[in-house]
Amino acid sequence: MKDRYTDIHEYVHDLQEEISKDPKCAIHHYNLGVAMLSLGDYTEAEECFLNAVRQSPHLAEAFVQLGGLCLRRGDLDGCMQYNREAAEVRPKFPVAWGNIGFVHLQRGEVDEAITALHKALTWDPKFVQARASFASALYMKGEYEKSMEMSKMVIQQEPAFGPAWNNLSLACLALGDAVKAKEYAEKAAEFGYDVSDDYWKELKKAVAEQK
Repeated sequence: MKDRYTDIHEYVHDLQEEISKDPKCAIHHYNLGVAMLSLGDYTEAEECFLNAVRQSPHLAEAFVQLGGLCLRRGDLDGCMQYNREAAEVRPKFPVAWGNIGFVHLQRGEVDEAITALHKALTWDPKFVQARASFASALYMKGEYEKSMEMSKMVIQQEPAFGPAWNNLSLACLALGDAVKAKEYAEKAAEFGYDVSDDYWKELKKAVAEQK
């Protein structure tokens, strides 16, 4: 539907008209929420997604969007809850499991993160963000070689995915190859990943010691 519009505001106006005629249509509420996201109106977007799940409690995509809005304001509990609801109504929904894994990772709950991310990749083996999070989880567990393997799989699929290069660098440094770790960090930065100043200092020191 949106493809035939050149103006997002016209699209929003038409959706609002459709909703006024049929307020029980969850898809119209959902589409309006997505449009509001693109306009940066997060408060209105949230209300639209809430309206969508009120009308259709099985609309997993709307729960995921609500979780994303929670994450945006730093509400990890809210993000987890909404994504759990998405996974409950659609157990094979990889995005929900990927987000659940990400939240577990942010909390330092590595084993729980791995369980959720494994489910995400079971339902979608090409889910880049989930595989990158899996690499981070393996690194946190001290399984550096497995973490590197996972990051290389991401890079093979998406060569310009900066977080995967950073994960690869971290694991490589942990395994003692500072020179290669520095190369990977440079790749991460090249592809837009914000490598921290502290990590650059750590790499510089490690490279000097390795020489």
